[in-house]
Amino acid sequence: MTDAAVVFEEVTCERGGRRVVGPLAFTVAAGETVVLLGASGSGKTTTLRLVNRLLPVAEGTVRVQGRPVNAWDPVRLRRGIGYVIQEIGLFPHFTVAENVELVPRLEGWTAEARSRRVDELLHTVGLAPEAFRHRMPHELSGGQRQRVGVARALAADPPILLCDEPFGAVDPVTRADLQQQFHELTRRLRRTVLFVTHDVREALRLGDRIVLLEHGVVRFAGTPGEFRSSEDATVRAFRALL
Repeated sequence: MTDAAVVFEEVTCERGGRRVVGPLAFTVAAGETVVLLGASGSGKTTTLRLVNRLLPVAEGTVRVQGRPVNAWDPVRLRRGIGYVIQEIGLFPHFTVAENVELVPRLEGWTAEARSRRVDELLHTVGLAPEAFRHRMPHELSGGQRQRVGVARALAADPPILLCDEPFGAVDPVTRADLQQQFHELTRRLRRTVLFVTHDVREALRLGDRIVLLEHGVVRFAGTPGEFRSSEDATVRAFRALL
């Protein structure tokens, strides 16, 4: 896990002429899960969206697999990065299988290869293909939709996953189950993950490292163990929520 998958080099972002994040300087190693933790408005989602060019960098450089994001074709960049969000955005008129195979279809995979990949990924996220591949999104529970969303993000085998509070809209029991399965899955597949949450328990459970943002800048960066022992006032306030 020594190679850098994502690097922020003194990065800032502006909205409406006002700086909203930065300067940011941190690295996500290949195979590592880094959690962006912070209160609402701290800049977590903005920071995440700089990685796949959904928002532009004002100053500095974001590098993905060694290349500045502005040097990537944005379509190629986004197809090579899995993206999981809270309201997962499944296409309502597509079946589960059609949703999962979307990027492989755009990439020109054969029908046979797409079908194999759908079955493989549904098994991986705990959904029996024979029971779920032909269902429509409205026939699924919230937890099942999130599992399909994770499968879709993994469909083209991307090395990097961006996750924006993906489990925030499900009930606590389902959320704990999804967290555990996601943790095991990303470890087994050795994926690099940048994960946004405001939930300190989730951050400590999933992260190899935690980057705590406050007012768009990094207040703390370190391991869960270092987070638990830090005397920083903002870290202590988050720990009080445990």
